[in-house]
Amino acid sequence: MTAAQPITPFRMVALGDSLTEGLGDPHPDPLRAGAWRGWAALLADSLRLSPEAVDLRNLATSGARAADVRERQIPAAREHRPHLATVIVGVNDTLRASYDIHALAGDLDAALGALAAEGSTLLTACLPDPGRMLRLPGPLARPLARRMHSVNQVVHALSAKHGALHLHVADSSWVDDPRMWSVDRLHPSERGHRALACEFHALLSAAGEATGTPPDAEPLSAPPTLTAQIWWMATRGTRWVLDRCTDLLPDLLRLAVAEALQRGRGAQRLDREAARRTAEALQALHAPHVPQALHAPQPAPFGPATQSEQTEQVGRAVPIGSAPHGGTEELRAVS
Repeated sequence: MTAAQPITPFRMVALGDSLTEGLGDPHPDPLRAGAWRGWAALLADSLRLSPEAVDLRNLATSGARAADVRERQIPAAREHRPHLATVIVGVNDTLRASYDIHALAGDLDAALGALAAEGSTLLTACLPDPGRMLRLPGPLARPLARRMHSVNQVVHALSAKHGALHLHVADSSWVDDPRMWSVDRLHPSERGHRALACEFHALLSAAGEATGTPPDAEPLSAPPTLTAQIWWMATRGTRWVLDRCTDLLPDLLRLAVAEALQRGRGAQRLDREAARRTAEALQALHAPHVPQALHAPQPAPFGPATQSEQTEQVGRAVPIGSAPHGGTEELRAVS
């Protein structure tokens, strides 16, 4: 009698920053108290009928930027020879004074290219901008929104170039639901991580890459108490904010001054300049332009925008460069 052959596990790697690491979704296992679970683990458990059939390596680390994914996470990911690789990164790049869309595009292109060369199915996503989530005042929020819009353009284009399955998280209906976010308003709660896992599962199912039951959308653990949330912000959360402020705040204040000086129609020049740099970064990589209008989330100031501001924000479009065959594509710019 022939012995049954061992089942080859489906190998998955998750690359990126604290979003993929799982911040905001404490691990429910008492033996792993203090650890994070997150959407990647929830998704891995649902890819096949048996969770044991999936071998997940979560290589994401808090604070990681595109360069960290390329230089530190990709070598470890390639050793795992993944069938599925998720790459979600870019928010931390926008929160640094050293932000450079050319460098980010090059790092992300190299990372996706290395995984695609291994035959991995790629999973990517575009994300809402941090200024919107933190509800910063307009002059502070708009520069971050402009950066995140550029990053999302790059992610869209490179996803098309490397054949990735791409999820438009920035356009998801649940993004503005406060229940989906942890106390810091930048990382999803358990409910938010479950929403992400469900959307990724639906995308993979449509492509024939997921055969298991979708994750449960409802949290199985009680939400953190107000005391627990305050304690987290007073310890780990405050450190995160201070780290970002030390690096970003002086540069962000400079950008806010420039934003204030360019109010109204003058702000369109800042949009066009950001669009030009993004187009140049993609052209240098021979990446395709985004084939459809990319609607960026509008930064939310304290209080509603005036009617004139809303009209100006919605009605503005800027070119991002020449499209194939000599045409010109236009993408919706952020305000």
